[in-house]
Amino acid sequence: MTKMTVTALHLEPRHFVPNNARLPALIYEGAFDSNAADLATLMEKRFQENGWPPQWRDGIYDFDHYHSQGHEVLGIAAGSATIILGGIGGREIEVRTGDVLVLPAGTGHRRISQSEDFLVVGAYPPGQAGDIVREDATPAMLQKIALLSFPPRDPVVGDDGPLLRLWVDVSVA
Repeated sequence: MTKMTVTALHLEPRHFVPNNARLPALIYEGAFDSNAADLATLMEKRFQENGWPPQWRDGIYDFDHYHSQGHEVLGIAAGSATIILGGIGGREIEVRTGDVLVLPAGTGHRRISQSEDFLVVGAYPPGQAGDIVREDATPAMLQKIALLSFPPRDPVVGDDGPLLRLWVDVSVA
């Protein structure tokens, strides 16, 4: 594995985006070697090994949205992009080949710009899904987001990964 830096972003609710009150979005810079051959397949294999079955290869939508039914891992398999996390007025970040984002359910995200070769690998923990929500969360949705089960392993590092230290279940503390 390459030298990786992990940043945790705690995001407040913004406009229709609830974000996640207890879990930060995680940015893994340099999680994978950007020069690796067939990086998309390598990411899919690692995510699968760590209990996050890959679901799709594509990009990131150019409109604000969040998922109420699943935590999401986004592996940047090629290219680069500028994205907003947290909804309108949220945090603008740059992602590039080899980076990974882990977004807890409720986290808003949107692509602002991208390189021509931009490719993302997306995955969710078993039994969770990436529904596309573009409206205010109902009380029932907020409760579902709050009670959504934690993934058992970090999608990049596995049992000793930063997700297991940074996603603390405050409801049991």
